[in-house]
Amino acid sequence: MRVSIAGAGNVGRSIARELIANGHQVLLIEKDRAAVKPDSVPGAEWLEADACELRYLEEAQLETFEVAIAATGDDKANLVHSLLAKTEFGVPRTVARVNHPGNEWMFDDQWGVDVSVSTPRLMSALVEEAVSMGDLVRLLTFNKSTTHLSEIRLPPHSKFVGKRIRDVELPGDVVLAALIRDGHPLTAERDRAFESGDELLFLVNEDAEADLSEMFDPEFQDDDADD
Repeated sequence: MRVSIAGAGNVGRSIARELIANGHQVLLIEKDRAAVKPDSVPGAEWLEADACELRYLEEAQLETFEVAIAATGDDKANLVHSLLAKTEFGVPRTVARVNHPGNEWMFDDQWGVDVSVSTPRLMSALVEEAVSMGDLVRLLTFNKSTTHLSEIRLPPHSKFVGKRIRDVELPGDVVLAALIRDGHPLTAERDRAFESGDELLFLVNEDAEADLSEMFDPEFQDDDADD
């Protein structure tokens, strides 16, 4: 897969290294000459240019890329790049970095953004994940729907420990997508049993979040609830 990344700062370079390690072709677009460091990302192509100027994107042949990532530290630049990538070059998938939470509302399909990633929100979620056990933590919001990727970590005393997935009835508009156990991803097979410390990843409609949260809330999990 061919992926372009606008912005070759720490974030852009880290994304590029990960993608290259997974076998993808990456083009880094950076207008600051001092930040153009080919040796820092072996295997990547580089273009010293303004990712918000049409002529440079034409030079990069952006229409030949499957994914365009806007990863600069400037929200305005990320929005403009995403809009150009989508409307002028027909890039199938655009991903944009949100630097300031107050700007999140703009990062939608009106600006050509398919997926937005808010670094402050993600960091906040990860902090909550680190200190929370049994609480529902929203990790990611999908722009074109009201569905979120959320996580719950099962505490040792949870009534769900030892239960098989097939025996747990989830609220409507909730799908158990996967489990993470001891750092390893597991598929949500019906015969798989939950274990203490499992991280459960759900696709959940925002209207069902309260029901899902209450279902796994330790305060609502007494021994008689199963009888």
